[in-house]
Amino acid sequence: MLVLRSLVVSAQVAATGSIRGQVLADGKPLELATVALPGTALGTATTAQGYFELREVPAGTHELVFSSMGYQAQRQRVAVRAGQATEINARLVATPAALSEVVVTGVSRATEIRRSPVPIAVLTRREVNLNSTGNVIDAAVKGVPGLSAVTTGPNISKPFIRGLGYNRVLTLYNGLRQEGQQWGDEHGIEIDQYDIDRIEVVKGPASLMYGSDAVAGVINMLPRLSSEADGHVHGDALMEYQTNNHLLGTSVGLRYAHNGWQYGARGSYRLAQAYRNALEGRVYGTAFRELHATATVGVEKRWGSTQLTATLYDNLQEIPDGSRDSLSRRFTRQVAEGDQDDLKNRPLVSAPDLAMYRINPLHQHIQHYRLLSRTRWHLGNGELHTLFGIQHNLRREYNHPLAPQQAGLAVALNTYTYDVRYAAPTWLGLETTVGLNGMYQTNTNRDATDFPIPNYSLFDVGGYVFLKKTFGKLDLSGGVRYDTRVLRWPDFYVRLDSTTGWAQQVATSTGADPQFAAFRTTYRGISASVGATYNLSERLLLRANVARGYRAPNITEVGSNGLDPGAHIVYLGNRTFGPEFGLQEDLGLSAYLPDAEVSVSGFLNNIDNYIYQARLTGPDGQPVVVVPGNATYQYQQGRAQLYGAEVTVNLHPRAWPALAFNNSLAYVTGVNKEAALLEANGAAAKYLPLIPPLHTRSEVRLTSQRRWRRFTQPYVRAVLDYHAPQNRFYAVDNTETRTAGYALLGLGTGVGLVKGPSQREWLQLFLQLDNAFNTTYQSHLNRLKYFEYYASSPTGRRGIYNQGRNFNAKINLLF
Repeated sequence: MLVLRSLVVSAQVAATGSIRGQVLADGKPLELATVALPGTALGTATTAQGYFELREVPAGTHELVFSSMGYQAQRQRVAVRAGQATEINARLVATPAALSEVVVTGVSRATEIRRSPVPIAVLTRREVNLNSTGNVIDAAVKGVPGLSAVTTGPNISKPFIRGLGYNRVLTLYNGLRQEGQQWGDEHGIEIDQYDIDRIEVVKGPASLMYGSDAVAGVINMLPRLSSEADGHVHGDALMEYQTNNHLLGTSVGLRYAHNGWQYGARGSYRLAQAYRNALEGRVYGTAFRELHATATVGVEKRWGSTQLTATLYDNLQEIPDGSRDSLSRRFTRQVAEGDQDDLKNRPLVSAPDLAMYRINPLHQHIQHYRLLSRTRWHLGNGELHTLFGIQHNLRREYNHPLAPQQAGLAVALNTYTYDVRYAAPTWLGLETTVGLNGMYQTNTNRDATDFPIPNYSLFDVGGYVFLKKTFGKLDLSGGVRYDTRVLRWPDFYVRLDSTTGWAQQVATSTGADPQFAAFRTTYRGISASVGATYNLSERLLLRANVARGYRAPNITEVGSNGLDPGAHIVYLGNRTFGPEFGLQEDLGLSAYLPDAEVSVSGFLNNIDNYIYQARLTGPDGQPVVVVPGNATYQYQQGRAQLYGAEVTVNLHPRAWPALAFNNSLAYVTGVNKEAALLEANGAAAKYLPLIPPLHTRSEVRLTSQRRWRRFTQPYVRAVLDYHAPQNRFYAVDNTETRTAGYALLGLGTGVGLVKGPSQREWLQLFLQLDNAFNTTYQSHLNRLKYFEYYASSPTGRRGIYNQGRNFNAKINLLF
């Protein structure tokens, strides 16, 4: 028997051979290139010198595939003889930039965009500078189809992806989830737009990598890091001016790197007056003033790298309420409260008060502090990534005109975030990543008079496994994740102060029910995804992905029971809510042609336990008023469906390299699937709220490919944004109304200057004119559209309109 077994083994060995050789790129050895035999378990990676060897390859003719990130895959046929070593070499060619661009958001490890089964868009620092806006989210909206924003003036934008926003979109700063009272409408994302070098947007459920709050997608803001290691200080100084609201912005950044160590610092300051439009003049309550500071230190060695970043954000933001004189439609100011506040006889705001940088007494003050640590360890052929973050967010709203120092709302949010991820060595062509992440969060009400949410604590933890493997032209990826979130708070008592007449928080209130009764619950959810990218050719790709996303209800949806003074809304939560679960299918086709890039993608998203706001009505069918002058909304839960598509056609003819003609279209429809709501309200409840209309964007840009003396990359551009009328809106209780369509023309030009023998660029100039025809319009996602105190208007136009014509000048000095 032993002799027979020995003969069988000898025969198997004799029937195999080996393949060895070297992989080169640009004449140099290519390390960690993948060499594989499709359809078998045989595969390996090249050494630092580009060498490889495959052993025990069955005798016969095989197809060998060589691949590496950033290079076109190559296939070669090879004949293997039993007992012999066959030598074969390969030379890989770099793929075009559009094909090889690498992203880090929503994937287990750095991945080429073309290999991702879910739609991912990238916006560079230059594109952000071209799209002059009041904030970085609006700049991203202009550059990424399918991305929109709910706005409250030029400085406050909440991102929406394919019709879903708030806690359904996860905003990251360098990989750290942004936690700063996202349930509120009245403040932005608390990130320095001058510090952002790159924006990566994942469109679709990304809960697998991040857990709750990524069911719509992820927006990752990546700061600028030092790329020079010459031991010299480098940096930039930026100055910006906008004519519409006389915005003044300045930012100075310094970078230094030497011997593996990296240091960076940035300070930014912006202030602006109230914005204006052709219909209303200046809009009272939209001025702002914000300060940013960032410091970074890091080291990169053979063992890996680590980086520590600290940021500070301080913002003073006026609170608009839309009150006006009923006939002249001039804005008025609140000077009293309660019964003493005669809305129809408030004093007019004077012209000097509308055109000043001083923040008016009714405003909010938001401070956000962030400490972030990122580390990467090389463990053999694998890598261990860790991220730890601490955030402190303090939000105060001052809404008492007779006591301007008394905050109406004051909440402090502390968040401790952790993320550990291990990318295992590739085994038989299989990439495996396992991870664990989550957060611990506490919220505390401070000295205030309104308490919309309780003092709560939250603990969140989730673990996942992600797999990826290539089978020739087919890339398959997928994984599964399990999340647990514990939310709780104790009894919270409030009583009226007999001296001031305002509410105040107290330890106990004998004989009275707590405003927030003690609560504890646990949310659990399973997320999963499976996707494929099929390379029909090197330039034609087909993508498909199915993902199940998970989101736990946020604090206001579950626990709110009070007035948010900045929103002028009394929110009422619902403790019985379960988590939202979305099942989304994506299908896309991308063509990277010599003279054009074409991309078409469609999606269908079905959501169970969808949470939405509904106006609270009494038995008589009339709206319930809890606080006079403020609407009352109670959160509801049901089923919803969203579907839509994005199309991008970017032309860059090789015959005219200076010309770029970029076009995009984004469309989404959200419909209610809750039978009880539809039965009670009919057609008014058919559509979901806050769904953007069809949006097209076309840009013609001419950029010189040659330097003219000291000038480099001079360009001129014209951009046409068209927003169709939105006739599909949530009309229950007049929550939303129809929005007319409009088109906006933008014109821009700019140039860079170089100096010295190295021809290093030292100055960048960007000039942009937005809304060139000073069009009067209202965006459907503009919250100010509904800031109206009267049932009718002598002009026939109600609510507040968007910003008018705006000229922006931006100068960036590089040193």
